[in-house]
This record gives sequence, C-alpha cells and structure tokens, in this order.
Amino acid sequence: MMTKPAEYLVFLGSARDSTPPQPARLGLRVARQCVAQLRETGAIVRLVDPLEIPLSAVFKPHFSHARGRAPAELEELAQYIESADGYVMVSPEYNHSMSPALAHLLNHFGSSLFAGKPSAIVTYSAGQWGGARAAVNMRTFLSELGCLPVSAMVHLPAAHTVLDPDGNFLAGVDEPAWRGYFRRTLEQLLWWSEAASRQRANPAARFPGAFDRSPTQRNAPEAST
Repeated sequence: MMTKPAEYLVFLGSARDSTPPQPARLGLRVARQCVAQLRETGAIVRLVDPLEIPLSAVFKPHFSHARGRAPAELEELAQYIESADGYVMVSPEYNHSMSPALAHLLNHFGSSLFAGKPSAIVTYSAGQWGGARAAVNMRTFLSELGCLPVSAMVHLPAAHTVLDPDGNFLAGVDEPAWRGYFRRTLEQLLWWSEAASRQRANPAARFPGAFDRSPTQRNAPEAST
C-alpha cells in the first residue's frame, strides 16, 4: 500500500481559450471531471493547463537547460511529473491524431520523469466519435514516453451535452452510467499506479532496461562480419 496519498497529473491537451460554438472550453469540462473523480479517492490531483504554461517560441525542452536554469514554469512542472504516481492525458482529435498542444508540452520533458508509471487516455469531441482515433496515436506516444497507458479508455462524444463548464454532469444525462464509464478507466490507473509505486520503493527492483550512461545502451549489437 502507498504510505502517502497518491499523486496524479491531469494534462489538458488544448491550448484554445474557447471551443466554438461553445463559449467555454470543451476539454476543460472533461479534465475537471477526471480531477473530481480522482480526488474522491483521496489522491492529490493537479490539472496541467497549457494556457497557464508559457512556452518559448523556440523549442528548448526542460532537459536542454543547465541544471537549475530552466524557466520556473518548466522546472515546477518537471518536479510535479517526477513526483506523480500516474497521469491522465485528455485530448481532442486533430487529423486522427492527438492534440499538437499536448504533444508539444509533453515533448519538453524527458522520459525518465515519466518512466515506471501508468497513464490513462481520455479523448473527447463535439461530434460523434469522441476523439477515439486520436487514442490510437496516443498509445504509441505515451508508451515511448515511458508512462504506459492502461487498457481501458474514455471516449466522450458530444461532450457539451454531457458535462457543464465546471465538469459536472448535466441534468438529464444518466450520471451513474457516465460516472461508471469514467471510473472503469480511472480505477485501472489507480491499480497500476499502486503496483508501480511498490516497485519504485523497492531498492532491489531497478526499472528493467533503463540506461544509466547513454541512450546508445538500448541499441542493438553491431552485426558480426
């Protein structure tokens, strides 16, 4: 069992300040519902909103800065990523792929901060597909990042007809059914994050396959001549 409250980050994969024709941001509704359900378990949950993290126009990730010299916003988020037990990635769909805003933000941080922890995929749309096709792309991306996604996923079509701007379920929807739909994915995240936490706390359980000198350690051996 975890000896401290579990910590999770919910990444909102949209840098838009509105979702026309809706006056409020659609993804923020979905992210807030995820935050609320995780907090009901007693976990510490932080919502990561790209609009609140100013990124340089010139791409320079956190790990490219000298130690302690990264911009304060990147340094703080890196610390939250490293201390978290798991992640929820909330994304709309762009050209059958994950949100470029989410990918851009995550690319600022090295996989070592995410490694050995699970993630959950939550997608949404204003239309009928719920961003499901983006999730296929997200599985590959998150696996390479090191935070392997759990098998269950949330796909939320017509999200504006299910959640209000605060992330609460609208009157008239089947709230128990929708809560259970979210919970199936989030409970898998909780299960895997507790298991991974035990392993990380065990000094003898070094993360398998981690390289400790150079990324070239994961290269295949040279072919014999």
